[in-house]
Amino acid sequence: MKKIFRKIHLWLSVPFGLIITLVCFSGAMLVFENEVNEWFRRDLYYVETVKESPLPMDKLLEKVATTLPDSVSVIGVSISSDPGRAYQVSLSKPRRASLYVDQYTGEVKGKSERSGFFMFMFRMHRWLLDSMNPGNEGIFWGKMIVGVSTLLLVFVLISGIVIWWPGTRKALKNSLKITATKGWRRFWYDLHVAGGMYALIFLLAMALTGLTWSFPWYRTAFYKVFGVEVQQRAAQGHEQKSDAQKRDTKLAAHREKKREGNEVRKGERSGRPENNHSDMYSVTSPFVYWQEIYDKLRRQNPEYKQISISSGTASVSFNRFGNQRASDRYSFNTDNGEFTETSLYQHQDKSGKIRGWIYSVHVGNWGGMFTRILTFIAALLGAALPLTGYYLWIKRLIKVRK
Repeated sequence: MKKIFRKIHLWLSVPFGLIITLVCFSGAMLVFENEVNEWFRRDLYYVETVKESPLPMDKLLEKVATTLPDSVSVIGVSISSDPGRAYQVSLSKPRRASLYVDQYTGEVKGKSERSGFFMFMFRMHRWLLDSMNPGNEGIFWGKMIVGVSTLLLVFVLISGIVIWWPGTRKALKNSLKITATKGWRRFWYDLHVAGGMYALIFLLAMALTGLTWSFPWYRTAFYKVFGVEVQQRAAQGHEQKSDAQKRDTKLAAHREKKREGNEVRKGERSGRPENNHSDMYSVTSPFVYWQEIYDKLRRQNPEYKQISISSGTASVSFNRFGNQRASDRYSFNTDNGEFTETSLYQHQDKSGKIRGWIYSVHVGNWGGMFTRILTFIAALLGAALPLTGYYLWIKRLIKVRK
């Protein structure tokens, strides 16, 4: 039986080993992306001086809006519980665009964007540096190759355990040791066997969750295991797009009214006192109740990690173990700032929870910094396993020939 699994292990590893190494190594590099970015760009993510209170949110966002092109609008803001962190202001376009803003001065500190190194690693990890086909036509080869390699990694890991799992407790104890004093071949062998055993659970978790982004059929089956039907993305995308269009239309109308109001005020100032008509031409800001909503949510949730607000909706996330995308969600009336609906995380549907859990397990942040460190080490070991395997295989071929 072990001979069969040995052949499976070898002939799946040889053609796909280097791809597995690239995927695992790039994944390891992405684990601490945020920390590295904040270390090198602290001036972007943090304010220079923490003052007693930030600017009112409507004034702050109006100030940011004046720096944007007419085709781009402010659609949301995310506020950390750390008063030293800058506000992250979301923009209508391009997709997922945002700015960091000093909430005490209104200064736009810069755009939120991936550095060249991490963008390279992300594209390597997800698509093997391939580019998405325009219009999704044809086969997305990079994504396909990464998906197939990840699927085969699952079989390689399982077959490896069958091959090297010892029969006794003493043998298991010896198999978990890595010896560096008995030559290079013994060191690479121990690293291959013991490293694989140490990293097995994390590598399987990363592979099984990562496959949900590669194959729709796998994602459907994965969700069904947890009793959830996959929702139609097309319908969701259309609904989200419609909401975004409505929001952009509303913000554009506000800008136009404000521009007209400014022009009228200029004309009035040329012939009449300014304050006579300031009330007549004042324009209500679309952000007028955002500060009130934030204050209410902050008082209700003193242990919050981040509060995010957009037109008519808000969410609160916390520093807790588990699903790191878990949040309580709220809806509010944009005309008076009153809450219309509350959806606590424990009462939300399973599909959203599973999506958050898949991501949290895949990147290893479900258990805080400890599990992230373990995930980082496991991913590096996953990158080393094919290389040590190639070394042992080539050594064996040379020995057989001799």
